[in-house]
Amino acid sequence: MSPDLFTSAGESAYKRIRTDIITGRLAPGRRLRLDALRHDYGASISTLRETLNRLVSEKLVVAEGQRGFEVGPISAANLREIAALRQLLECHALRQSFAQGDLEWEARVIAAHHKLAQMEARMASGDRTDTDLWKRYDWQFHQALVSACGSQVLMHAHAAIFERYLRYQMIALSYRGAIAAAEHLAMKDAALRRDADEGCALLERHIAGGVDHALATGVIS
Repeated sequence: MSPDLFTSAGESAYKRIRTDIITGRLAPGRRLRLDALRHDYGASISTLRETLNRLVSEKLVVAEGQRGFEVGPISAANLREIAALRQLLECHALRQSFAQGDLEWEARVIAAHHKLAQMEARMASGDRTDTDLWKRYDWQFHQALVSACGSQVLMHAHAAIFERYLRYQMIALSYRGAIAAAEHLAMKDAALRRDADEGCALLERHIAGGVDHALATGVIS
C-alpha cells in the first residue's frame, strides 16, 4: 500500500469510527475487537490500532492493556464537566460574535434557526423519524451563533467540545419540547439585538436544562 493510500485508509477509518462513537452506534463500554473492526471498516489491523490509539488520546476510546480497546464510558460527572467547558467556550465566542457579526452573520443565524425551528415543529408533532437531522440542525444553529467570533482557534475548540457534548445528546438526550424551542428562538432574537448578556444567560439555562434532562432519563449512571 502506498503512503497516500495508507493515510487515506487511516483517515477514513478514524472518521468513521469516531462518528460511530459520537452518535452512539458504538455504545459506551463496547469491546473493540480488531478482527471485527477490520471487517466493518475495511482497514488493516495496523491502521486500526493506530486509529484507536488516536481516539484514546481524545478519551473516546480506552486502552485496556492486554485486553485491547473499548469505547470510552459515559458518566454524569463527565457530562457536567463537558457542559461547563462548552458553556465557557460558547459564551466567550458568542460575545465576540455578537459584537463583530455583520449582515451575512445575521443571515446565517436566521437561516440556521429556521431549519432548526422547522425540525422542532416536526418533533413536537410526534414525528421522531429523523432525530439525527434535528441534532445536526441544533449543532448548525449554535455554530452559526458563534461563527463571527473572529478566531479559528476558538471555533475549533468550540467544535471539539460540542462534539463531546453531542455524544451525550445522541446517547441520552431526547427532545425537550417547547422549552428548548423557546430557548433557541430567544437566543436568535438576542443575537439580532446584539444582547450578549441575555444570550449568555439563555445559553446557560439551555445547557443546564439539557444536562438535567439527560440525567433524568436514567441512561447515565
